[in-house]
Amino acid sequence: MTPHDWSKFSTRININAAPQDVYTAWTSRAALERWFLRVAEFTDSKNNIRAAESAIRQGDTYRWLWHGYDDSVVERGTIVELNDNDYLRFTFAGSCLVTVAAQRRERETILELRQENIPTDEESRIRYHVGCLTGWTFYLANLKSILEGGIDLRNKNANLQHVLNA
Repeated sequence: MTPHDWSKFSTRININAAPQDVYTAWTSRAALERWFLRVAEFTDSKNNIRAAESAIRQGDTYRWLWHGYDDSVVERGTIVELNDNDYLRFTFAGSCLVTVAAQRRERETILELRQENIPTDEESRIRYHVGCLTGWTFYLANLKSILEGGIDLRNKNANLQHVLNA
């Protein structure tokens, strides 16, 4: 049996929406706050905070806050690459790199998310491989729910912590 590669993972989900709509859900503060984050603040290369509806650009930095956690739980990173159509990459969880790609298949969109450069020590395996994969799995399911006209599955009660949907 081949040993598990703890330095990366990928997950995919089918979404009944156009690839451009799936991609757009990742590319502005307003879009990300609709299905993913409590706060998704982006800052451009001139240190200006982007407006909520303004599309992100390569080199932007971000500050993300989640529902179900106080403001001390913050993620900071950089938009590394995007093509304004169906692909983007950003830093995440320290040195990790996340790639999101949307492709049309069988009249639906397949969204693939890959997280790479995960440190392979025991703590990182749990926190950044198992933990991030669990989190991304939930949030991709929530994206599917939102784009297909469903409900927002996120826990927005800050008093309820350590639940899957926060």
